[in-house]
Amino acid sequence: MSRALDRRRWTRFRRGVTLPVLLIALWFFATHAGLVDSRLLPPIEAVLRAGRVEWTEGALLQNLEASLFRNLAGFAIGSTLGLAFGMALGISPLIEKLCGPLFHGLRQVALLAWVPLICMWLGLGEASKIAFIAIAAFVPVALNTYQGARAAPPQLLEVSRVLLLSPRQMFRRVYLPAALPSVVTGIHLALIYSWLATIGAEYFMALGPGLGRLILAGRDRFEMDLVILGVFILGLVGFALNLIAQFAAGRLLRWE
Repeated sequence: MSRALDRRRWTRFRRGVTLPVLLIALWFFATHAGLVDSRLLPPIEAVLRAGRVEWTEGALLQNLEASLFRNLAGFAIGSTLGLAFGMALGISPLIEKLCGPLFHGLRQVALLAWVPLICMWLGLGEASKIAFIAIAAFVPVALNTYQGARAAPPQLLEVSRVLLLSPRQMFRRVYLPAALPSVVTGIHLALIYSWLATIGAEYFMALGPGLGRLILAGRDRFEMDLVILGVFILGLVGFALNLIAQFAAGRLLRWE
């Protein structure tokens, strides 16, 4: 059983790395064979050299720390508010009637459409970036929590009313278990969306350090090795966050 599981894991890993390895090999061949302009697509060693320079000078670590701090702060605020709002929306018919139409209307607004309003209200500092990220995290958590709470089995709700359970007991024993799978899905999505929003915030509100600012600096100086380095790091961090979310979701939903 263990050997079969190891073989399946190795097969998944091998399939997952095949395409990236092929792309890197094609990149190496194209740049060294002169098939592309090195000013637009620098060789791999130039990107690695740029990474070493940025790391030794401390700029890369500073930008990464700034982006991760904004991401986690906005994610925590947006997810917490989304969880509370979504649960209230799913449990209370009154709150759903009052706030449901407004919420379902506003969630159709594209995320980037909030940038001008946030910049006018909060400026271009850290508060505006974190607010933008929080909005990105709020919507999937609120929506999935609302749908999960609404999916509570009617039979259990009827039994809880017959047993005269308190609102707190109904929340703990009926609504929360019913909504937990959807909540986990919403938090997973929020973690992904908040990372994308982090880069968007740093790109459109280009004040202070961050990976988005690093890419902008490379673009402005036409240093494509710096741009590709930033993109590569963005992909690695996003991939790592997705793996963490998948692992946490598997742990939380083992009881199913």
